[in-house]
Formats: sequence, C-alpha cells, structure tokens
Amino acid sequence: MTYQVFVDGQEGTTGLQINEYLSKRSDVTLLKIDADKRKDPAERKRIINASDVTFLCLPDAAAQESAALVSNPNTCVIDASTAHRVHPDWTFGLPELDRDQRAKIRAAKRISNPGCHATAFILAIKPLVAAGLLPADTQLAANSITGYSGGGKKMIEEYQSRQNLNAPRPYALGQMHKHLPEMRAYTGLTTPPVFQPIVGPFYKGMAVTVFLHPRQFVRTATPADVRTILADYYAGEQFIRVAPFDLDGNTDGGFFDVEACNDTNRVDLFVFGNDERMLLMARLDNLGKGASGAAVQAMNIHLGIEESLGLVGS
Repeated sequence: MTYQVFVDGQEGTTGLQINEYLSKRSDVTLLKIDADKRKDPAERKRIINASDVTFLCLPDAAAQESAALVSNPNTCVIDASTAHRVHPDWTFGLPELDRDQRAKIRAAKRISNPGCHATAFILAIKPLVAAGLLPADTQLAANSITGYSGGGKKMIEEYQSRQNLNAPRPYALGQMHKHLPEMRAYTGLTTPPVFQPIVGPFYKGMAVTVFLHPRQFVRTATPADVRTILADYYAGEQFIRVAPFDLDGNTDGGFFDVEACNDTNRVDLFVFGNDERMLLMARLDNLGKGASGAAVQAMNIHLGIEESLGLVGS
C-alpha cells in the first residue's frame, strides 16, 4: 500500500528531515504544494485532506490554523510544534512512555510530537516515578546541552555566519521554557523541573542531565538500582539503550560524548555517580528522536506498519 503524506512547513529543519526520511521509501507518496500557494488556505486544506498523514512543521499559531483545516476524518495529523503537546484531545507521540502508548498512537488522528529536551527528560524520569522511587511532588533540577540546529533555520544561519559563537550559551533563564509543561505532564511529576538548557557550538546532538540525591528517594537505592529500574522499564525497546553502570566504559577518559547518537533514532540512558550523589543522563539526536525521527516513528505506528521503517536504531 502507498500512503499519501503531506509535510506542511517542509522548508524548516524538521520538515526537511522528515522529507529526507520519507523520500527514500517506496510506500510513501509525498504531496507537494506549489511555492506560490503555500499561504493559500484553500490549497493547503485541499492537500491536507487528501493525505493519509500530514505533519505540521510550523510555528504554534500556524500549526493551530492548519489543524483547523482538517475535515477528512481519515487524515491523521502529527504536530511537531508545541501547540498541542499537553492538549487533552491530542495523543502524545512518545511510544516508549508506557505500555498503552502505542495503542493510543495507533488509534489517534491527532498526535503531538514530543519536544527534544522533553523526550530525554521524560524517558529518564518516568520509570523512577512509575516505580515509586521518586515521589510525584519531587522538585528536580536538570540541564541540557544541545546542538544549535535545535534553534531552527535562523539559529543555524547565525552560527554558520558568525565566527564568535564558539562557547556554550545558556538560555531560558527565566524558567519559562516551552517544554516544561510536557516535562511535568508525562513524567507523573506535579511540578516541572528547574531547567537550564544550553546551546553548544556544534550542529546537533543532545544530552539532558538530571541531578538526583538519594534523600529524594522513598527507599534506599544505589546507582545500580536506578539503572535496573530503567533497564526493566525499557526492556525490549529497540530505540532505547540503557547503558551499564560503568563510568570508564561510558566516557572517554571521563568526558561524555554528546554527539554519539547523531544520525540515529536512538536514546541512550546512563546513571553516573555514587551512593551520595547521582546523575541521570539521556542522550539523543535532537533532529532525530528529538524531532523528525520521532514523528516518522509515530506515523509508522499509527499506520500499523513496521515501527522502525526508514529509521536508524544504532
């Protein structure tokens, strides 16, 4: 079977990557809109409703406008913006979230694609909350270092045209980052973390670090115990690798490689530290599992085809 797929906003970073994934597939026909009609609501509505799946790779307001154009009950919309990530009528497109999430994605016609920082944070923390190790009211702190491609075309152009952007740059210091609502909603926490994202002077790659203290736990747990909880939760997941508790084996002379998941749809999870202080780290490609790869994975699940089709797992 051949599926009709439209990428609304195909000129942006996420849209371009989705196009690249899908253009190599024989089971997908990519619907195109003429350049002079990209802002024509009638033409966009026609194409969206002719599709089996439409990806919205747009700013929030534009994504909401495009979603409102759907009148075909058979068209599935996968929104890569922030607009619908905690909306009760949209299904969160993170299949590894829990055992029921794939069935929800399969049945849904409105799927919100997770944010990159949020994907890493949620996958790291959800198992600990679900296991009862972390209370739901735990106040966590986390940071994230990401490649500049996460800022979209404007930031990419800025980094590639300026010679003085060669140091990490923390941002969102007012604690209003757009991923915070989903970080809270899908971990089971009752309050979002204190979160500091950092843009690094490299194109892509991401590592989110959550700081844990054993006094936050409801029972005694070592780093190895935390690692076991993660491994059990994600047993059998083809896109999640829980690394052994091994500082030397997981670093290069003590230094962590943020870019090691690039060009894959994989998430690597690590536990570092000791019985007094722990670091929980999640690594991914911010353009892969953090954006376009996750969207294609959700599409595959929704269509009932092989989940990994067109994606690289390792």
